Amino acid sequence: MNLRRVVLRSVVGVALLALLGATPVAAQSSVNIELINNLNEKLLYVAIPIAVLVEGILFYTVYKYKDNDDPQPTQENRRLEITWTVATAVILLFVGFAAYQVLGNVAIGGVTAATVEDPEVAQENADVTYYDGKGAYMPAAEELPGEGEPVQVEVVAQKYYWTFNYGTGSGENFSTTGEMVIPENRPVVMHVTSRDWLHAVHVPDLGLKQDAFPGHYNTIATATSLPEGQSESTHQLYCAEYCGSGHSGMLGTVTVLSEERYEEWRQEQLNGDEESDIEPRETLATVGGSPA
Repeated sequence: MNLRRVVLRSVVGVALLALLGATPVAAQSSVNIELINNLNEKLLYVAIPIAVLVEGILFYTVYKYKDNDDPQPTQENRRLEITWTVATAVILLFVGFAAYQVLGNVAIGGVTAATVEDPEVAQENADVTYYDGKGAYMPAAEELPGEGEPVQVEVVAQKYYWTFNYGTGSGENFSTTGEMVIPENRPVVMHVTSRDWLHAVHVPDLGLKQDAFPGHYNTIATATSLPEGQSESTHQLYCAEYCGSGHSGMLGTVTVLSEERYEEWRQEQLNGDEESDIEPRETLATVGGSPA
């Protein structure tokens, strides 16, 4: 293949990647997806120059020595070895630091029981709320995304459907099946668990993904936003852990409403549950907040 053609194709490919990384994206639908996209952009800005450099060296070497029938191996070069070692270390430190800032966020990494096993450590990092003694808790208010009082939802996975329990132990409790409704801009804290098997809640549009284990809670937080001029948006929820013959049909919906519409919906649910057999759950307690 003609070397000039190879170089031209490589340059075009790298340029397209650069344009892709520089193209402004639409308004993000949640804090989670914004964090993930920002991290990907940072990594792309690092990867593109490295790719150009490596490919440039490769093409230069191929072109320079293409007619050499007796190539000689590179001799030891301490300066070169130190240079690539230091450069690699700097790149890895940058990538690790950038990733840690995102993965350590409660909206991405979530909060697990390990954090609350030692009460002293837990008190230093968060306002702890034990949740059936299984490890779920409310992160500190300053760690939560969004504004206003947090909405707490117990997300229960079970073959092959989803149940969403709302409430704070104050008697204002209700549940929905298959659809989780949340308000825009407010912190939403989801305590994810399972009743029977390994599952995983996954909402790609919102950048949400968390494992569901029986007898254990994994906590993840989010804050969503609506497109300008809209009072509602709908997002598909999947089970992302193979759980049996009905796995592909274990779907749900996450509906984001404006604050006003959410309050109307919540009141409708509370009024409709007056004759419900759902028992009030005292396991959902807010930290410095009011009923969700």
